[in-house]
Amino acid sequence: MSPLASSVVSGPLFVGSYVEYLTSNADSLVRLTLQHVAIIAQAIAIAVPLGVVVGTLITYNDRAATVVLWLAGVMMTVPSIALFGLLIPAFGIGQPPVVVALVLYSQLPVIRNTYVGLDRVDQAAVEAGTGLGMTRFERLRRVKLPMALPVIMAGVRNAVVVLIGIAAIGAFIGAGGLGDLIFNGVSEPDIEELVVGTVVLSLLTLSVDYGFGLIERVLRLRNGEDVELPRLVRGAVTGTDTAPDTGTSAGETA
Repeated sequence: MSPLASSVVSGPLFVGSYVEYLTSNADSLVRLTLQHVAIIAQAIAIAVPLGVVVGTLITYNDRAATVVLWLAGVMMTVPSIALFGLLIPAFGIGQPPVVVALVLYSQLPVIRNTYVGLDRVDQAAVEAGTGLGMTRFERLRRVKLPMALPVIMAGVRNAVVVLIGIAAIGAFIGAGGLGDLIFNGVSEPDIEELVVGTVVLSLLTLSVDYGFGLIERVLRLRNGEDVELPRLVRGAVTGTDTAPDTGTSAGETA
């Protein structure tokens, strides 16, 4: 084999080496992917209730809303490595400081979308609830939150997509996850490990984004909005038949 051909075969564009790495390290890839998902799930399980509660409370005070949203915006500007370093003395090395950092980073999209969603609820629906004798809490639970849920879900979707990438940096302080592949691939260096880790992380991000986007559209459909959904999903939500129209009714005969 010529030197040029050898360089192409061993170079980063040779797909066969990536497939070989993928098949020989499938167990490790699955384990690290599940570990990555677990980190995100822990952070979101804390961040979403916290952000929704704060976002709801600040709808009753515009001054508090300005301060809270400004603080949440400032938190997003702090570099992740710097924030990890600040949290390590209190939470140690590994996943705990990463989970805490992810909770802090996710507050801006969740709080902001909760605030905006509740603020833009149709006042006619709220007044109708008042006319039915609902208390403020009942109006919030039965009218405002259901109507604002698609906007809140959009904030959660944005937060999760951002957190998947930030969680990969957490491997730098021993949190594990798919970031291990990327950091190992850079330090060794191992091009196959680096590229496969990056591709798997990207596919995970796209899959999660699509899933949350689908949930958001389902919620909008339930609120009466005209949105496009895959046929099977629309049929499951609306209870309609998803079979193709043949142009003849059941009672017609040939």
